[in-house]
Amino acid sequence: MIKLYNTLTRKKEVFVPEKDNTVRMYSCGPTVYSYAHIGNFRAYIFMDTLRQVLKYNGYKIDGVMNITDVGHLTSDGDTGEDKMEKASKKENKTPIEIAEFYAKQFFVDLKKLNIETPEHVVKATDHINDIIEFVKGLVENGMAYEVNGNVYFDVLKLQSYGRLSGINLEDLKAGARIAVNKEKKSPYDFALWIKAPENHIMKWQSPWGLGYPGWHIECSTMGRKYLGDTFDIHTGGVDHIPVHHENELAQSEGLTGKLQARFWMHVEFLQVDGGKMSKSLGNCYLIDELEKRGYSALDYRYFCLNGHYRKKLNFTFEALDSSKTARQRLLQLIFAHKNGKEPCDEEKLQEFKNQFVDSINDDLNIPYALGVLWTMLKEMPNSKKVYELALDMDRVFGLSLELCEPEEKQSDIPAEVLELVQNRIDAKLKKDYKLADELRAKIEELGFVVIDKRDGYEIKKL
Repeated sequence: MIKLYNTLTRKKEVFVPEKDNTVRMYSCGPTVYSYAHIGNFRAYIFMDTLRQVLKYNGYKIDGVMNITDVGHLTSDGDTGEDKMEKASKKENKTPIEIAEFYAKQFFVDLKKLNIETPEHVVKATDHINDIIEFVKGLVENGMAYEVNGNVYFDVLKLQSYGRLSGINLEDLKAGARIAVNKEKKSPYDFALWIKAPENHIMKWQSPWGLGYPGWHIECSTMGRKYLGDTFDIHTGGVDHIPVHHENELAQSEGLTGKLQARFWMHVEFLQVDGGKMSKSLGNCYLIDELEKRGYSALDYRYFCLNGHYRKKLNFTFEALDSSKTARQRLLQLIFAHKNGKEPCDEEKLQEFKNQFVDSINDDLNIPYALGVLWTMLKEMPNSKKVYELALDMDRVFGLSLELCEPEEKQSDIPAEVLELVQNRIDAKLKKDYKLADELRAKIEELGFVVIDKRDGYEIKKL
C-alpha cells in the first residue's frame, strides 16, 4: 500500500491509480532560457524517485513533462519580460536557438543524474493552437474575459480558488500578490493570453489579436491533451504552489468543471550554506561545476536522497564531500557481496526487503530506505543474494550500484596534495589561471601531477 502526501488535502493518503494499472502523471519541466542548476535538479530527482517507487510497485507510468519556451515572464505572475525573449536579446540568438541549446544541456544533465525522461516531453510552442482553443473555451463559458487583446481568468468566478495554497482572497489586500492592473476586474485575475508589443519576437495570431500564451495555461492545456481532464499526480517545487499551480488548477477546473489532478506533490527548496540560492550570490551551482570540482553527478543524487523531499535540504560542499565518501564506501560494500559465497539467511533478507518496501511506500521515505540498505550490507554475510537485493533496491535509488568495482584508492596521496588540487580547482572556477598554474607547479614539486579530464581530473604519482 502506497501512501503519498497530497498538498491539496494536506495529509497522507493511500494512492491507487484512477484507471487500470497506469499512473498518469504531469511534472513541471524547465523554462529553457538558461542552465538548470542543482536546486532545479532536486525537483527532477524527486520526480524520478516517485516514478521509480510507482514502477517498483508494479505500476506503469504515463508521464508528461513540459518544456517552457514561451510565456514565462521574469515574475511568476503577469509582470516583466518573457524570459526566453530576454535571453534571446542577451545572447543575440533566436528564441528557438536558446531553447534548443539549454534543453539539450538539461537532458545531458538528466542522464548524468540517472533521471528517467518521462514518456511525453512537450514544448509550449508546439501547442499554441491547443492553448488558444483552451482559452476560447474559458471565454465562452464566462470564466475569462478579454480587454485590449489580453485575456484574463476571472478568479472570483471560481469559488474554490485558493484551496491548493490556502490563500483567501478576502483576507488579502489588493495588489499584495500581483501588481494592480486597471484592466483586470480583480488584482488576482491572471493572464491566459498576453497582447504582444510590436517588437515582440514570439507572437501568434489569435481571436484576440497577435499575442502569446501566459505561463500557467500551457501546463493545463498539455496536461489535458495527453492525460485527460483529470489525471493522477501533478509534481513540482513548493515555489509553484501559490501562483503557478494555483492558477493552473483554477483554469483547468474552470474549463472542465473537474479536478485537474487527484494528488499534488511538491518538493521543498534546496538551500545553500543555510541561505537562499540565487544568481546574485553566485551559488547557483551547475552539475558541470560540481564535476569540475571532482564530484560525480551521482554524488549529488546520493546527497539529495538523504533528505526527505518535503523537508528543506541544505547544500554545502562539506555535505557533498560526505556524500561522495559514503557513496564510494557503499560501492565497496556492495562489491564485497558481488562474488560472495557465504550462506545467507533468506528470512532475514526478506525482512530487509519488507523494511525497504514499507519505507519507500510511506510517502517516499528514501532516507530510511537507504538506512535499510546500509544495515543489510553491513550485517549480512558476503552473499550474491545480498548483492542482488541491493541492485533490486537500486531500481528506486538510481545510483548505478551495479558499477560497484571500487575506484582506485588514493590513500597514498598526501592530504597536502589533495588540498592543493582542490585549491587549483577553485582557482580555475574563478578564472584565476595564473594561480592555478602556480598550484600545479607546487603539486609537481611534491611528486604528483594533475591530469585534467572532461569529466573531472586524475592525480598520478610522477
